[in-house]
Amino acid sequence: MGGGRPPAPSISYIPAPPPPQTQQVTSQSLESQIKLSEVAGAQQRLNLQEGAKLDRTNEEFFAGQDIRRLGAQGAEQRLGIKETGAQNRLTTQAEGTERRLTVGAMGEQERKTVGTKAAEERTTLGTRGAEERKGIAARGEETRATGKQEELFRRYKENRDYDQSRSAYRS
Repeated sequence: MGGGRPPAPSISYIPAPPPPQTQQVTSQSLESQIKLSEVAGAQQRLNLQEGAKLDRTNEEFFAGQDIRRLGAQGAEQRLGIKETGAQNRLTTQAEGTERRLTVGAMGEQERKTVGTKAAEERTTLGTRGAEERKGIAARGEETRATGKQEELFRRYKENRDYDQSRSAYRS
């Protein structure tokens, strides 16, 4: 084997193929998509318009419903207020009647109490007057008795003095 190196391989380059030629082919699919998009857009615009109309109609209807509902609520409130007022008037009337009866009963009791107190006071004053008269009578009797005793004592002294002076004259 001989001694040398084997010869270097030779590389030959193959030229690249030419770029492919594009050919425009008309397709129904693209035209169909464009037409479908246009129809879908038109349908969407129509749906939006109809939806807006429906919204306006619903708004008018529900606004009318709201007005009727609020009117009915107002009527219910007025009836409730009217009924409450009637009940308040009846309650106030009953309270007034009860208050008048209570005041009348209290006045009657007070008159009885005052009458009883006056009768007791008259009795007390009568008793006190009778006792005062008895006391005055007793003091008068004592004063007269004392006066009588003083008079008797004075007469006794005078008589004794008279007797003593007579007996002194005689002796």
